[in-house]
Amino acid sequence: MTTVHPPERLQAAANTPLYAARQRVYPKAVTGTVRTWKWLILILCLAAYYLVPWLRWDRGPGAPDQAVLVDIGHGRLFFFFIEIWPQEVYFLTGLLVLAAIGLFVATSLFGRVWCGFACPQTVWTDLFMWVERRIQGDRNERMRLDKAPWSPAKLRKKGATHAAWLLIAATTGGAWIMYFNDAPTVVREVLTGQASVEVYFFFALFTGTTYLLAGWAREQVCTYMCPWPRFQAAMLDENSLVVTYRDWRGEPRGKATKHSIGDCVDCRACVNVCPTGIDIRDGQQLECIGCGLCIDACDDIMKRLDRPKGLVAFETLANLAASTAASASVPPGPARQTAGMAARSRPRFLRPRTLLYAAMLTTVAGIMAGAFLTREAVTLSVLRDRAPLFIALADGSVRNAFTLKIANKTRDVSELALEIEASVPVQMQVQEGAPLGANRFAVTTRPDGITQWRVLVTQPAGPSQRQSSDVTFRLRDSQGNIAASERSILLGPKP
Repeated sequence: MTTVHPPERLQAAANTPLYAARQRVYPKAVTGTVRTWKWLILILCLAAYYLVPWLRWDRGPGAPDQAVLVDIGHGRLFFFFIEIWPQEVYFLTGLLVLAAIGLFVATSLFGRVWCGFACPQTVWTDLFMWVERRIQGDRNERMRLDKAPWSPAKLRKKGATHAAWLLIAATTGGAWIMYFNDAPTVVREVLTGQASVEVYFFFALFTGTTYLLAGWAREQVCTYMCPWPRFQAAMLDENSLVVTYRDWRGEPRGKATKHSIGDCVDCRACVNVCPTGIDIRDGQQLECIGCGLCIDACDDIMKRLDRPKGLVAFETLANLAASTAASASVPPGPARQTAGMAARSRPRFLRPRTLLYAAMLTTVAGIMAGAFLTREAVTLSVLRDRAPLFIALADGSVRNAFTLKIANKTRDVSELALEIEASVPVQMQVQEGAPLGANRFAVTTRPDGITQWRVLVTQPAGPSQRQSSDVTFRLRDSQGNIAASERSILLGPKP
């Protein structure tokens, strides 16, 4: 069946713009328990970000003394007493998996707690808005300032705001490059113009992105750029604690002087403090980051009206449905409040979803811990020459050439014994290696580095000569224990 629309509706649809202009959000300052927690977390996050590059850690002579450092030039990642080599990138992969599962756990328990309290976009936007309020005033003053024509006073306030934003952004970009360079050294080089082009490029890049995202884009990053709101619903269920409006108690809305109405007086305080500009009374929305500032704003109004707090609160959807059903037949007032609260139950933190996430988190953490505790201090890589695959000598013997790379992850020089085991008789020769016996040579590795050794393995002529044979190279420490081993193949001509 085909639906025929009136011409006026078709014309209205044709004239509807595909893109709407941004409606700027002017969040109002608010005080309360949630805001206090947000300030504490903001301070901790910013302090960690800016101060960690300056922490020192003694690793001995010749090693960087920065506690946390991504040393691109030498292929190392230092984290206090932990040193990660490029071959151990799986540790970083495991760390990212742990972070992702941890985020799933937090979301399934407390909704978008990460977005509302600890996300870098939230933290820096909060900081930028605080600076804006200090210079331009609160919500109403900023709205009037934006509507007013340009004047010396407006130019002064706007200029001071953006100058402060750029200063914070520059500090942020500078702190980021300190994680990849020695902090005191790179600061001195940047200020004296001696830093590399790459350093200045990334300094400008992170300064610019911080200024644009926290100063200009703000809530648009959370709504349009971040992928997390799109799939967070898969992590939530009816027992997750989320910021919500208890409509069973607040409806019907009306003025505080009237009788037989709900507790919501339609003051829009919750809307005015929202950093994304939504109305929490409309239910769960993609734009809501779960910051909880609307809770503080509503609680303040309820306190002034001598009504119970918690009209907007961290609540589970299961409790919201139970309270709605229990209070449906009760008229607005204290009786409805009592009935709705009595129908609530304690949040269920232990449920299949959270237990599964916890099991995954524990498993991945256990695997990473086991891999780290059993990591080898010395590793051996064997590269067989491919051009030529082998050399046939005049006496009928066959020679294969190998390059052995020995990685020593300790800060000490290692004296090791290299030996070979093969399924056929062979003779091993290590160039520049000191012989210790038949097919056994002494090799030395430099501290915290890779040492290469050239090894020649010869298979004598005779009936034991094969086209392909297994061979194993072993490294033994001074106590005779196997420090590392690696298998390869010895090739020869067809019989």
